Amino acid sequence: MEPEVFYNQSALVRRGRGLAREVDVISFDMFDTLLVRRTHNPDLVKLPVARFISSLARAAGHDWDWRQVQEKRDELEKAMRVRTGEKFADHEACYPQFMAETLRAIFGDASDEILLERVTDYEIAMENSMLVPRDDVVSWLKELADAGKRVLVLSDIYLPAKHLERLLDHAGILAYVEKVVSSADSFLAKASGLAYPLVAEREAVDPARWLHIGDNPISDGFRPLEHGIRSLLIQDAEEYRRRAIAARHYFYSLKRPFWRGRAIQQLMAPLEKENGPRSALYREGYNFLGPVIAMYLHYVAERCREKKIRRLYFLSREGWMFKQVWERTMPLLYPDGGLPETEYLYVSRQALAGASCAHEGMTQAKADIVFLPAGNRSFRDVCRVFSLDPESMEPHLARHGLALDSVLSPAHDGFHIDHRRAFEKLIRDPDYQAEVKQQCQTANRALQKYLESVGFFGQPDVALVDVGWLGTIQRFLHGAVAHRQDRPNLHGMLLGASRGIPYPTSSDNYIEGFIFDRERFDFAASAILYARDLFEEACRAPYPTLNAYQLNEDGSHHLAFRTMEDAIGKGEQAQDRFYADLQQGVLDAASRFAGASSMITQGTAGYRPWINYLLVSKLAFPRRREIRNIRHLHHLDDFHGSSKPRRRRRPRLLHNPWEVGGLKQAIGCLTAGWQFRRHLKAMINH
Repeated sequence: MEPEVFYNQSALVRRGRGLAREVDVISFDMFDTLLVRRTHNPDLVKLPVARFISSLARAAGHDWDWRQVQEKRDELEKAMRVRTGEKFADHEACYPQFMAETLRAIFGDASDEILLERVTDYEIAMENSMLVPRDDVVSWLKELADAGKRVLVLSDIYLPAKHLERLLDHAGILAYVEKVVSSADSFLAKASGLAYPLVAEREAVDPARWLHIGDNPISDGFRPLEHGIRSLLIQDAEEYRRRAIAARHYFYSLKRPFWRGRAIQQLMAPLEKENGPRSALYREGYNFLGPVIAMYLHYVAERCREKKIRRLYFLSREGWMFKQVWERTMPLLYPDGGLPETEYLYVSRQALAGASCAHEGMTQAKADIVFLPAGNRSFRDVCRVFSLDPESMEPHLARHGLALDSVLSPAHDGFHIDHRRAFEKLIRDPDYQAEVKQQCQTANRALQKYLESVGFFGQPDVALVDVGWLGTIQRFLHGAVAHRQDRPNLHGMLLGASRGIPYPTSSDNYIEGFIFDRERFDFAASAILYARDLFEEACRAPYPTLNAYQLNEDGSHHLAFRTMEDAIGKGEQAQDRFYADLQQGVLDAASRFAGASSMITQGTAGYRPWINYLLVSKLAFPRRREIRNIRHLHHLDDFHGSSKPRRRRRPRLLHNPWEVGGLKQAIGCLTAGWQFRRHLKAMINH
């Protein structure tokens, strides 16, 4: 008699449902039957664990490279298998035992149960990040349990049953399983066939009323048949193909940096139930924005460890997404800790602008920022941005031949260079500056109260995480606290820092960008500037922007948010609903990225060719459907005024690369394809 073999899940389940009526007990193999590993090689999960142990060892003063750790683990696991093979029929190992021996060999007397538990927790977390439930088989298992059948899980592995239960619980399966049996506990395995009579005796199972499901022809096929247990085998050809592709990507990743990113992308590819129907925006979040944002935060973590920064603030509102991705990725990427404490900081340009002028006044650089948005036109916009009373400013304006509605932006009709020169003189007017400082005092005091409440002061350095692009918020924040002796040095770490105007570079206030910045410009990476609003919408928190910091009558403070009842607020709510799927895709990608990245490489330097490939392909040369999806974008921002700039006399036909991409799609431009091949070839050969 031979086991019945099936080459897809649905056929296996159909046959199993028929046989289940004749049995009382159904047992399942665990790995590659109930749960599928994303990686082609299960031993890859051990590599980040070895790196983790190595980092702990070095911190404790023991010079152990991760390769040495892995060799020691393999050596002791092999030795244990030899010992058990002398006593039992199977050469089995037990993780808690050989891992405890490994840690004692590295840490000596400092090794204890707490250390073992810490390492074990990380290994289980890595396994969870790589495991996906096999949808059809798991659904059938749940049906069996609900019908009153006894469901067992049997596995030949070095992890004891208590650890396997944690994996099954994470996959949502454990509640339907009566018993989990591992060869690591008894040293009797399915491979020799001895696990089956052991289970039959301990669980009082009649072999004639027992059906076993697995994937190994010997362990799950012939061995149960030898003991009178019917067996069904899954031999999934599509899964074998996927593993072969993953192996190929991993091999390439060892040779060239570009393929490290491609290997991670392959390991992140949706499997089984994850392959269900998803919206286009979700897929873009998962496959594109999610990896880019996760890699950016990995870079932030590297820089914080390098600079020994112990406090990190995620700036609202884009920091809302960054903080969530951070919390999903860092436990896997940095299990040894060594990362700063994190805090979500409520800020906005609108709220900080006025507060920044209370002590240093309105500098020329701050005033210039007002007119970067095309919707800002006159001094009224200056008053709006800095929360100044327009009427009180009229005498100061009059001294310099200006009025509230004098056009100060060259983008608008009515602009005259004399207005600009007069405005610059106004900025240097001490009476005007005194009025500005006086009006901004209350907002500044309220801001100080808020910053004190979140532990901002009294530490040497803090990191600020924001999407980009000019560092305006950081510039305003630094100006608002520059008068305090206990202020920290500000380390701005942006997703991308543009080249629009000079941004802070001093030792106590500097900005750098991950994608690129002024010191490291990359032509391919600059494609992100074509879709800045997309990244802002993908990361923005689903609540209104902060309008101001305000003092209460008792001297305490509160945060004043803008209303959501006007047209802008309702527009934002509509945007939030529209981009909800995209944001969910980003979040789902985060933990998958962390697990995959931990097995492929350490550090972000090797990712840059792949990042550039993603940015160029998605933003500089988008597909028609991508253009169609993103055209729904309407970015809203209170910092911008409502005035419309003058129309261009000779409007550009192609306003941005999305329109360029659409035109090229329409006319089948061969030049675009040729240029893309050049970009791609250069990045692959990096």
